[in-house]
Amino acid sequence: MTSETITPDTEHRSLAERLPQPLRDYALLGRFDRPIGWWLLFWPCAWSVWLTGAGAQWALVAWLLLGAIAMRAAGCVYNDIVDADLDKQVARTALRPIASGRVSKRAAWVWLIGLCLIGLVVLLQLRLEAQLVALGSLAMVAAYPFMKRITWWPQAWLGLVFNWGALVGWMALRDDNLAVMLALYGGAVFWTIGYDTIYALQDREDDALVGIKSSALRLGGRVQGGVALFYALAVGLWALAFWWLRSDPVALLALAPVALHLAWQVITLDPADPDNPLARFRSNRWAGALMATACFVAGNAGA
Repeated sequence: MTSETITPDTEHRSLAERLPQPLRDYALLGRFDRPIGWWLLFWPCAWSVWLTGAGAQWALVAWLLLGAIAMRAAGCVYNDIVDADLDKQVARTALRPIASGRVSKRAAWVWLIGLCLIGLVVLLQLRLEAQLVALGSLAMVAAYPFMKRITWWPQAWLGLVFNWGALVGWMALRDDNLAVMLALYGGAVFWTIGYDTIYALQDREDDALVGIKSSALRLGGRVQGGVALFYALAVGLWALAFWWLRSDPVALLALAPVALHLAWQVITLDPADPDNPLARFRSNRWAGALMATACFVAGNAGA
């Protein structure tokens, strides 16, 4: 496979190249060459599990990781089915399997159903309360690909959808202290708006030409300040969640590493450098890991 048949922002080109056709195109369709997406979907699940104070819960966390991988892939397949015509007009996405014609929409639907069946297996491992919460996201997930056509803030909708696992993880273990859960979720929403605004910087010119809306376009020259505000709101809500869980100033110190990391992203963000936004966006896997550590410390210290 030549480099022309892989999307430009792939992370693990060599792994994709080693797969035989047509498996390669299905892997690319599910974005298995770009694990950053499922990390970002998974981390809020782990945050809520560990913030409940129920201990490591490795089996539950492993199921949620599998669900994040499968459902992120399913979301990407669905997004590419809906956006095939738009993807053809954007340089970064024109080589995607459906947009380029290498995978038919019918085959993509079959692949999507298969991934959803894996998600169903994961869903059945959860208690009923968590199952019902998880199912509550389906309509929002289905609507997401259309948001870029009707609002300048599709990143906000993505934040609501992509962090739903924070609600699921909490409800898998407890159904009290819901204010803590909602503050954690709210912070995650603003975190996503921030990092996806950074990601959208890559496509500003093409998006403007084809009529796709994004927060990066809406903010214009104020992107850096906007991302700083979103990240500040995220950290503020996470601090509130920690405080409501346990009124201990020491627990708030656990947030310092993730807060410093997000500040580094903002300070070093350079929208004019074509490689800088993608690197800052991808660094959020480490932001998620730092936040996971903070949640485990705040939720389980002294337990």
